[in-house]
Amino acid sequence: LSILLSLLVPAHTTRSPDCGGILTPSGLRYLAEVSKPHAESVLRKDLMAPPAPDPSPTSPSSRNQIISVKVDKFSLTLIPDTGMRLSIEVDLGTTSAPSTTKEMRLSILADLHVEMNPEGNLELVTSDCKPTLEEVESTEEMDRSAPHKSSGSDVDKQINVEKICLEVSKLLLFPNERLMSLAAPFPITPSCQVQYLPLAAPMYSEQGIIISLQTTFQVAGTVIPLPVSPVPFSMPEPASSSPSHLILAFSKHFYTSLFSALEESGALNVSLLSSLTTATLAERITQMGSLFQEDLPVVLQAVTRSSPHVVLEEDKAIVKLFLTARIGAGSSLFQSFLSVNVDVTARLQLSVMDTRMIISVAAVEDIELSLASSDVGPILAALLEELFLPTIREEVPAQINVVLRQGVFLPHIASFTYTDVNITIHKDYVLIPCNLQLEARTG
Repeated sequence: LSILLSLLVPAHTTRSPDCGGILTPSGLRYLAEVSKPHAESVLRKDLMAPPAPDPSPTSPSSRNQIISVKVDKFSLTLIPDTGMRLSIEVDLGTTSAPSTTKEMRLSILADLHVEMNPEGNLELVTSDCKPTLEEVESTEEMDRSAPHKSSGSDVDKQINVEKICLEVSKLLLFPNERLMSLAAPFPITPSCQVQYLPLAAPMYSEQGIIISLQTTFQVAGTVIPLPVSPVPFSMPEPASSSPSHLILAFSKHFYTSLFSALEESGALNVSLLSSLTTATLAERITQMGSLFQEDLPVVLQAVTRSSPHVVLEEDKAIVKLFLTARIGAGSSLFQSFLSVNVDVTARLQLSVMDTRMIISVAAVEDIELSLASSDVGPILAALLEELFLPTIREEVPAQINVVLRQGVFLPHIASFTYTDVNITIHKDYVLIPCNLQLEARTG
């Protein structure tokens, strides 16, 4: 997958891909398969509509009427460096009088590709379309003759082949409204959103259709500046062609930007209730007794002091959180007496549900505590760890997982969800091969 995104040399340093995907040939075959019934219903509606009143004096009974439409073949194939070829064969049953029926075959060959319009949205465009209409001989003549091309019949007049060609892209299930849905903003938390912006029109290789995307994160409606400049994203080629419909890829930069957006929105600031009270602390820190006359629960208010950092290694994703915990007492009037710097290194677990990536903080690998300030005199590092490490180790991941549990929407087009997902973590990027599944329509 080295061509995924690395082929696109960004015009500006700020517009550099940090994720993307390849729709594989098997993904195209699936899209054709699910588009076939849709195409049949669109063609049936267009072709079987009652004809406009004929001003000619000819008897209406002599007019050809299409009485059946059946899509026999519907395929989408990849043309490397160019686009896609749509091939459709439609069997038509026609009647010109109650007793006369005739079989016709409509064949359509169309070349399609995806362009980027001036608004920055992707659009499916037809570059070439060749319709042909053939008359299929009746059963008794079938053994003597092959289908022949119909010339100037009433059916030709009734089937507006030019109109079908103008709207041929509508026979697919992913017309432009769905392609536009790819760049819709999706919520992560109530104040934080993610948006995937296509950087250019897709590229076509033997491996599939390659789309490169740049992620933007918004906090309270404002796009946040990226924590670091993204390195143009490239990946190694797979050993063989993928059986999956789609391969999504996310760079380390994507995950660092995600956690930075969460930090910016305040979502990583957490309040932790300790099992300690001011009285139990006074037994270990003598100056506590003079600060609090009554026994109060001890609370840790942890806020981020710098952007989190994500590290991706083979089969391993790690997040490093840099927090400052103010330790104090009192619920209505919080009175802080200690400030501790807390650096947490934790494993990340990644999974996919429907069209969302579920990220959770799993095992904590390392925690470093250091005293930042104290109103109760000097405290040894060993005592700090003994008193507060268990609460931090347990509560910080739990509270952050509450924030992350809704998941982060993956790039996707409306009505399709992801199944058979297999996530692999590599050095500096994550690969998500998956299959597409058309959601069942409700209502």
